[in-house]
Amino acid sequence: TVKTATTMCETAKSNGETGTFMPEQCRELGAAQKNVDRSRNKQFRELFQYGFGIHHAGMLRQDRNLVEKLFADGFIRVLVCTATLAWGVNLPAHCVIIKGTQVYNAGKGCFVDLGILDVLQIFGRAGRPQFDTFGEGVIITTHDKLPHYLSLLTRQLPIESQYEKYLSDNLNAEIALGTVSNVQEAVQWLNYTYFYVRMLLNPLAYGISYAVKERDPTLDQHKRDLIMMAARSLDKARMIRFNERTESLNSTDLGRIASHFYIGHGTVEGFNDQFKSQMSEDMILGMLSQANEFSQVKVRDEEMEELECHLAADCQLPVRGGVENTYGKVNVLLQSFISRAMVDSFSLVSDTGYVAQNAGRIMRALFEMSLRRGWPATASRLLTLCKSIDHRLWAFQSPLYQFSQLRPEVLRKLDQRKMTVDRLRDMNSSEIGQMLHHPAIGAKVRHCADCFPTLGVEATCQPITRTVLRIRLTLTPEFEWNDRLHGSSEPWWIWVEDAENDTLYYSEYFILQKKYVVGEEAQQLVFTTPIFEPLPPQYIIRAISDRWLGAETAVALSFKHLILPERHAPHTDLLDLQPLPKTAMNDPQLEALYPHFTHFNPIQTQIFHTVYHTDHNVLLGAPTGSGKTVAAELAIFRLFREYPGAKAVYIAPLKALVRERMDDWKVRLHQKLGKKVVELTGDFTPDVRAINRADLIVTTPEKWDGVSRSWQSRSYVQDVGLLVIDEIHLLGGDRGPVLEVIVSRTNFISSHTERNIRIVGLSTALANARDLADW
Repeated sequence: TVKTATTMCETAKSNGETGTFMPEQCRELGAAQKNVDRSRNKQFRELFQYGFGIHHAGMLRQDRNLVEKLFADGFIRVLVCTATLAWGVNLPAHCVIIKGTQVYNAGKGCFVDLGILDVLQIFGRAGRPQFDTFGEGVIITTHDKLPHYLSLLTRQLPIESQYEKYLSDNLNAEIALGTVSNVQEAVQWLNYTYFYVRMLLNPLAYGISYAVKERDPTLDQHKRDLIMMAARSLDKARMIRFNERTESLNSTDLGRIASHFYIGHGTVEGFNDQFKSQMSEDMILGMLSQANEFSQVKVRDEEMEELECHLAADCQLPVRGGVENTYGKVNVLLQSFISRAMVDSFSLVSDTGYVAQNAGRIMRALFEMSLRRGWPATASRLLTLCKSIDHRLWAFQSPLYQFSQLRPEVLRKLDQRKMTVDRLRDMNSSEIGQMLHHPAIGAKVRHCADCFPTLGVEATCQPITRTVLRIRLTLTPEFEWNDRLHGSSEPWWIWVEDAENDTLYYSEYFILQKKYVVGEEAQQLVFTTPIFEPLPPQYIIRAISDRWLGAETAVALSFKHLILPERHAPHTDLLDLQPLPKTAMNDPQLEALYPHFTHFNPIQTQIFHTVYHTDHNVLLGAPTGSGKTVAAELAIFRLFREYPGAKAVYIAPLKALVRERMDDWKVRLHQKLGKKVVELTGDFTPDVRAINRADLIVTTPEKWDGVSRSWQSRSYVQDVGLLVIDEIHLLGGDRGPVLEVIVSRTNFISSHTERNIRIVGLSTALANARDLADW
């Protein structure tokens, strides 16, 4: 652009025609000239005084905006710009000239003809109706291309679909979304595409003979064949599970990751062959460079010398295969990009941009794949490389390179002294300034070190069973929040790995909000992981920043003193018994309370004798809807039958459950059996006489805890012969201590009054029921 504009300007000077392009003198021109003089672009300043302007991607954003404004205001009469920006600069002109029709395509790796749609788009800038009465479009091309462009401009060509080339990847995206789950739905989905419309109208362009079209006018069989072929290729790449018998299509983790990161199935297939649990950084870059997304990058003879220079000077990792092939060139360009190397050749600049743009996305996909496969070492290296590409920074360099406010010479000094963030935080501003021989910069470096994200991690563990471990993490932010650096939140990866077996057992994407850092609030994270015998020495818990290179905390969770629960059967076997009829209660009055069934269910049948005919303490752990309330009622009936005058206490954790039991038992026990039932909660407290007369007290844990503390002075507490605790599994929750003290106090009261108090505990299925029952 600069060369063309300068040549035109020189030609106008030599022909004495500079006045044709000079803007008219006016007051606004002076202000425009001042704005141009402030620009650091020397060529722009020189060309503007003659009425010429330039516009390309190498200019600063503010300079490009200024050029667009000056051209729109008429101070720049001739604007020379690149092809790509000619589409984006939506400015009207009288005449548009396309100089040369060969443009470089980084995707294909070569120069290609400018498409007719692009030509029409650019020509559309000329002679806008609201600005001009007519416009002129000039196209300058080689003689052999002249008939081609003339024919395209004078007659319309139908636009054909290119969808078939990407059918497999688009089908995978639909399966991952859940909109397509079988072949029939996929064929139906294909009906909505422009590809299908053009297949019907122009079948020959898509390899379909007219004979096939006549036999199958809607092309259903052809569509089905296309879908089957695409499904087989996706199944081969392990992106979906395709059952040819049922024709079902089910997505896999690999397919969902590929869809999310726009990775082609050919690339995934290549990764399946090369991806391993142990890969070094150079192996990862070598594998990445062979992705199909880079297959269009071509090696040119004129670039070889510069590529060799970059290989020697800027590549920190070995490049397998050298620069003579595509994947070697991609590897060199990517490493040069991370090293912030200056690339001279125009085609290499374009290729570097293409490689960097795609490498970050593919690297993220590889990171997600390694997480799903449980490979901690490879996942850690991949995440580091992802951040290296994002920041154009190697992992061995100082993390402070990520702060743009620090000058390069300061960063180089920090690098030479191998200063870590922790060491800088241990020094004050003046010490840092003296070390760098630059006293004024000490405060700024110290501030950057304080703003560098770090997390303090404390971990405790508790075995739930012999194979399941609950881990509680306390995450404490240990840095200063800066909105410009950190935005509104900081994402972190938390994972648990077994370094000895190289296995990842748990990973979570954790977002640290600004308010918790500013308020210095610690965050709690609770999760479960598997544990295996023989026990490994330790698990490693890592907190790794998703954005900041070098921001990582690792703590070891030792199993040296870990005591696993006893090895015993986790549940009581349910016996295959004949269902017991309700007449087994031998009391017609009680049988009448259950009009909705004639026989007890299997669980009730198995526990009937223990609950109804003995005074043993009972722990019943069974799923919701198993009839546990009936079991509690059987225990209450035994108390009423065998110990007249004794009271039963039913403890439910929620007031809503207490109210539900009261509504039921007031009808069934009070009205039909004549037993007095009272509610004892924070909302409803009857007088002492009502409680003394009561046969059954329905209460909450907190209320009964408060009442039973003064058991010596309250005779009704001493009269309790049965304690039924519903939802006793809440012992492991926040209200656990209250339930625990109730049971402990009940046993204490029983030992002092020498009166046996029966305890019946009801809960969901428990992992360590034996421990609870023994207690």
